[in-house]
Order: sequence, then structure tokens, then C-alpha cells
Amino acid sequence: MPGGLVALLDDVSIIARTAAASLDDIGVAASRAGTKAAGVVIDDAAVTPSYVTGLSPARELPIIWQITKGSLKNKLLILLPGALLLSEFLPSAIIFILMAGGLYLSYEGAEKVIEKLGGEKHGETLEDPIDDPVEFEKKRIAGAVRTDLILSAEIMAITLNEVAAETLLTRGAVLALVGLVITVVVYGAVALIVKMDDVGLHLSQKPSEIAQSVGKLLLRGMPWLLKALSVIGTIAMLWVGGGILIHGLHELGLHNLSDFSHGLQHGVEELTGGLGGFLGWLTYATISAIVGLIAGAVLVFVLHKVLKIGHGKEAH
Repeated sequence: MPGGLVALLDDVSIIARTAAASLDDIGVAASRAGTKAAGVVIDDAAVTPSYVTGLSPARELPIIWQITKGSLKNKLLILLPGALLLSEFLPSAIIFILMAGGLYLSYEGAEKVIEKLGGEKHGETLEDPIDDPVEFEKKRIAGAVRTDLILSAEIMAITLNEVAAETLLTRGAVLALVGLVITVVVYGAVALIVKMDDVGLHLSQKPSEIAQSVGKLLLRGMPWLLKALSVIGTIAMLWVGGGILIHGLHELGLHNLSDFSHGLQHGVEELTGGLGGFLGWLTYATISAIVGLIAGAVLVFVLHKVLKIGHGKEAH
């Protein structure tokens, strides 16, 4: 959850303060930016396990490592230089990139909701026969890296938006730090998640009754955890995507939706006392998810029904 990421970034900030004042500025900026990007991080961590679910256990970690390397290339070799050039020469374009990513997340989330409700599925799935496992694995890795590129672009754009007033050197250092830390956190967590059933099987075969009990609990709990992650990932897509759209419209001078959302949030905070902070946030997140669902559903209809696009997506 966001708290774990923020705590990790805060630790980075503390280490930086002991080194030099300039590094302290970078650490604080990275922590602030990481907090803002936490919603996309949740989505990234929740979505990625689906790319190895159903494949050979022996291939899970190698696949995750391939995706991790692709993610680092996305962030450090493609997005970091692009973000710095953009912030230096065309900073006004950042909001449009954020909104494009918000639309993509809303589309992905809405498509998943529609499919869960019995709508038409798009692309190859695990239920389809796999004629060439090697080629299928390559397609899944490529699909995961492409999805990561979109999510990473959102993370980098959110980060850049938070440190827009900093120097070019500081911006570059913060983007690199956030990109590296988030990649390690996300794919480290994914590796633990997908291997948890193997850990459970190992413990269930130990002579200790406690170890056996823990192992059986893990084996029983993993299918539920993966299902929960799928739901959390979908909700996160809609919440983050809708929130970006609301914020983007506000930045472009269309304030009605933002004013309504924040007004309702503040009203709930005032009426609910000690729980006001959480319930106010939940109110705004719910509105954001609804906005994301509506925007995404419109895109799904236009792309799939009107333009007939989207039937060649990789397995999911």
C-alpha cells in the first residue's frame, strides 16, 4: 500500500540528509513525488502478477526478471531523457501527457469491468489453447513491458509535475531515484507474491505442525490473494485514471468537476469527525473511479464497437 512506498522513500530521504544538503533536497522531493504516484504503483503491483499466472512455476521468476529489466529501460533510457527534455522545452505538454495516460488507465479498468460483467473479451487469454509456449511467453512479456511503459510514464509525469520548479539536475536525480526505487519495490513484491504458493508447498511438507499450518494457509490463501489483486488493480486503474482526468480538466480551466469532487470531499470530512480524513479521501477516490469508469466505458465503446480496434491484444 502507499504507506510502505512512502516509508521507503522517507528512508532514502534520511540517508540523503546525512550525505549533503543537495541530496536532502533530492530525497525530500522524491518522497513527495512517490506519495503522489502511489496509486499508479498499486496498480502496477496488482496488474503484473497476471502476466505469469497460469504459466510454469519454473518460468515465473525469469519472466518477472525480464519484465523488470524492461521496466528499468522504460524509465531510465526512454522516459527519463524524454521527461527532462519536455520539462526544459515544453513544460505545458506535461498535463496533456498525464491526461492521455489517465484515459488509458480508465480504458483498461473499464474494459476489465465490462468483461467481468459478461461483456465480450478481447485478445488471447489463458483459456485459449497455447500452441507455442515460447512464443506465448514472449508475447506476455512484451505485453507486460508495454503496460509498464504506460504506467511508468504516468509515474514519471506525476513525479515531474511535483518537481517542476527544481533545477534540471535535481529533476533528473529525483526521476531516476523514484524510477529505480519504484521498480525494485513493485517487482520485488510481485516476485514474492507469485512464489508464495511455492513457499506454502515447501512449508506444508515440513515436520513442524506450525510450519505445515502456515504452509496450508498460504496455499489456500493465494488464489484469493490473486483474485483480490485483480480487483484492486482494476479499482486502482479507475481511481488513478479518473483522478488524473479531474485534475487535468481543472488545470485546463474546467473547474466544475474538480470543485464538486473536492467540495463533497471537504463536506464529508467536516461531518465525520475523527474518520473525516479517511472518509473524505474515500469520497474523492470513489468519484474519481466513477469518472474513470464513465470515460473508460466511452472509449471501450468507440474503440471496440465503432472503430473495431482492440481485438489483437496480448493475453491477459
